Amino acid sequence: MTYLLALDQGTSSSRSIVFDARGQVVASAQQELPQIYPQPGWVEHDPLLIWSTQLATAREVLAKAGLAARDIRAIGITNQRETTVLWNRKTGQPVHHAIVWQDRRSEPLCADLRAQGKAEFVRERTGLLIDAYFSATKLRWLLDNVPGARAQAEAGELAFGTVDSWLVWQLTGGRVHATDVSNAARTMLFDVHRNTWDDELLALLDIPAALLPEVRPSSALFGEADAALLGHAMPIAGIAGDQQAALFGQACFTPGLAKNTYGTGCFMLMNTGSSFLHSRNGLITTSAAQTDASPEYALEGGVFVGGAVVQWLRDGLRAIESSGEVQALAQSVPDAGGVMVVPAFTGLGAPYWQPDARGTITGLSRGSTLAHIARASLESIAYQSAALLEAMSRDAVAAGAPPLAELRVDGGAAVNDMLMQFQADLLGIPVLRPAVTETTALGAAYLAGLATGVFAGRDELAGLWRVERRFLPTLSRAQAAERMQAWEHAVRQATAA
Repeated sequence: MTYLLALDQGTSSSRSIVFDARGQVVASAQQELPQIYPQPGWVEHDPLLIWSTQLATAREVLAKAGLAARDIRAIGITNQRETTVLWNRKTGQPVHHAIVWQDRRSEPLCADLRAQGKAEFVRERTGLLIDAYFSATKLRWLLDNVPGARAQAEAGELAFGTVDSWLVWQLTGGRVHATDVSNAARTMLFDVHRNTWDDELLALLDIPAALLPEVRPSSALFGEADAALLGHAMPIAGIAGDQQAALFGQACFTPGLAKNTYGTGCFMLMNTGSSFLHSRNGLITTSAAQTDASPEYALEGGVFVGGAVVQWLRDGLRAIESSGEVQALAQSVPDAGGVMVVPAFTGLGAPYWQPDARGTITGLSRGSTLAHIARASLESIAYQSAALLEAMSRDAVAAGAPPLAELRVDGGAAVNDMLMQFQADLLGIPVLRPAVTETTALGAAYLAGLATGVFAGRDELAGLWRVERRFLPTLSRAQAAERMQAWEHAVRQATAA
């Protein structure tokens, strides 16, 4: 048998999964990653913990699978995107905690750029909106606020990377400083038309080019993991940001196919092929995972707080002791009893883009219970995702394409049957859950397998995709529209000045 090792470094955990050549999970290992909240709106990770937990799970999963490193054909990496790491090239030590994609501290700089009238320039080059979500302003904050960082950066002593670059650096003992197009496209420094770092954007943000990693296709040889780490040298042959990796793992290779990943946040992507579509509905255009030098694109909408609302129920409200209890608590009541939860803990993402929004609970009555709040919290994931799909369908139709006919789903919360059924009810289209829901890691494994000859091409990968369950809508469109109107009313309350 041939095996592939996927390193899946996410926001709330580091995971490693071994897949066989049929795309089936052989074994997996996971460690939770601590979140650091220095002040409201700020979110950080310890880069050394990112690395140590990822390495520990890689070792653990090989042991669980009963495999040696020499049995692994290649490593694929997928990662939380936009999270920004800055480290010393000589020592390999980070100069500061990683600034996580959810972090809002650089919003004042974004507001200044918007006030300068730079929004259209940035959008045309990168496909992105100017927002603190992306890496560029996080990196600028580090250069401006870490003592000595700017001088060191200008002297070529520091390296910047998203989490994939940090892992590649560690895996190769500092020999390789590289990223792939899908991660580079999330920095707000990358020209997605030419697949290259953009000098004008670097000048606009006052970021030295010497900091930047080399950019390669998502399916390519990035280097070799040191033999001392896992017992045998292995090629690193695939990298993609988590959402583009999930689109690839879901075999959404044809323009018009879309997926939604229910993780810490929720991210919906629709393949648009070689067409760079401008959204008129609050979505962004991003580079998809690429197997060669030819640009490929996707429309994307991101929900900042998806599955993280379950963590809030567990750790904040202490309504549950473990995340697995949420479905039973939510199903202990027939509906949310008029309660709406808008989990705008770090602002609202697409299609609203309201950075100052804050979480709200509306519709409370004397009869409201924790169960109603738990159900409304789960339903908030589906409401936010439905708003994204409506926006995506409007963009598709405006571009001359048919509206979306189905949605492929994955991620941790996709195993929740109640949530998936409610999602289908709101959308009015089938929601398809695949047999392998670990599609983020699977996409990374597929990219690595393509680069090393395990798979012949995308047609073979498409043939491996299987549906485990199809959720069909049961609500009338009038009922669904009524519920979405109630949701939009709750959003307006969360965004009221």
